[in-house]
Amino acid sequence: MSYQITKLTGRALLAFPEKKSMLLSELSRRFSASLNKAVHYGDLIYIEDFNEVPYFARSVMTEPFLLKFDSIGDAASALKEIQRSWAPYQYTCFRRAQLIQEKLPYVNLKNRNFPVKIPSSPIGLYTLIDEHTLIASASTTSPLPAGSLIFNEDHENPPSRAYLKIQESLSLASYFFDVELPSEKSRCFEAGACPGGWTYVLVNLGSQVYAVDRAPLADSLMNNPKVTFAAHDAFTLTPEEIGDCDWVFSDVICYPERLLSWIKTWLESGRTKKMICTIKMQGEIDWDLVAQFAAIPDSKVVHLGYNKHELTFIHVEK
Repeated sequence: MSYQITKLTGRALLAFPEKKSMLLSELSRRFSASLNKAVHYGDLIYIEDFNEVPYFARSVMTEPFLLKFDSIGDAASALKEIQRSWAPYQYTCFRRAQLIQEKLPYVNLKNRNFPVKIPSSPIGLYTLIDEHTLIASASTTSPLPAGSLIFNEDHENPPSRAYLKIQESLSLASYFFDVELPSEKSRCFEAGACPGGWTYVLVNLGSQVYAVDRAPLADSLMNNPKVTFAAHDAFTLTPEEIGDCDWVFSDVICYPERLLSWIKTWLESGRTKKMICTIKMQGEIDWDLVAQFAAIPDSKVVHLGYNKHELTFIHVEK
């Protein structure tokens, strides 16, 4: 058996697919990180003197090392000696990476069906640089393989692809806060619900949904007995007018400042303890404003794999 491990300082950051430019912008504008010496391995960026966790990194290697090896078996043996579970990110040497992965203990790298329980066990990340070198870390910031949660899609029933965002955000809420998903016992309020992608997921979980928008939802939802619809500007309705809700949701296109004020109004009212809202960005991201969302107690701000130029606010108060 022949291999050599060299520990590295700093971190290696894996961008979300097609979001590398946004990660680079966050590194520069939010963290003032120097990128002159950054090393790029496809969508993976290694920075020697960096120790933060950006939103636009789907997984971060927090204790990176280089592994030099002679054979596929040597690479797999070295990784297995460190810990059980590993997932690859590859931009080169795809077949070789596949052969290494086949020699490692099984990890589910397939698309998932919602609802899904995100495992709490640690999972490492590795990337082949060439045929005899990989960069890896047993410690990462995501419990998901290469930071990805990809669902098997339903191309017929949901009224929009936005349903994938609420599936992902609910899965993360369950993982972060150990909270049950909405169910037949839940009353949910969705602001700006048209055409109904999020409402579709909620009623399929059994929830009663009060959906508000200026435009109606898809006919199948308008005729669903679990859905109560009101034609209105959802942000002008007060929590007292809506009443107590187990969950409050918003995927509305609005200025982040208005969303932040609306979220605070709901939380201060005591009418809900659980919220998931999309923070829609207008041009360059105001990182000081994002920090105000993240500073709300019992909350997380994340970038979803199904997000575009936006972040997601998740709040669960026990």
